[in-house]
Amino acid sequence: MTITTTASVTYWSELDSPVGTLLLTAGPDGALTSLSVPGQKGGRSVQDGWRHDPAPFREAEAQLAAYFAGELSEFRLPLRAEGTPFRERVWAALDAVPYGATTTYGEIAARIGASRPAVRAVGGAIGANPLLILRPCHRVIGSDGSLTGYAGGLERKTRLLTLEGVRL
Repeated sequence: MTITTTASVTYWSELDSPVGTLLLTAGPDGALTSLSVPGQKGGRSVQDGWRHDPAPFREAEAQLAAYFAGELSEFRLPLRAEGTPFRERVWAALDAVPYGATTTYGEIAARIGASRPAVRAVGGAIGANPLLILRPCHRVIGSDGSLTGYAGGLERKTRLLTLEGVRL
């Protein structure tokens, strides 16, 4: 996964959370470019040349702490994840899934005007979401109600949905 910033600087920091250590990255403008968890499929790891600096992440840290405490249901942070136009449409549809609710891959496909056969591509775009938790891909479930796929692992998906009050 490649994340492009407007300059060559990528800032990073780590935060402890109930679902493991969170690795956050941001560009020089302070917009978050990724949030990864340990063992995440396609997750990020610190690269040479990145600058460790917790300062750009103070608001994200505060909002994530409030979310995990059950006190925040909607993140208000600058996000900048770049992908194909199709992925960006899928990610925008994810942003519209409210706290405590779930949706299906088929419903996301319908929201963006994709055909039924495109559901697999929608799943691929959701799996490529670089902003776990902040962009709520954990709220997407199988059409039969099953907990399918989550780049951060099904145990984390279950914990996040339980935190949001979703009955599993």
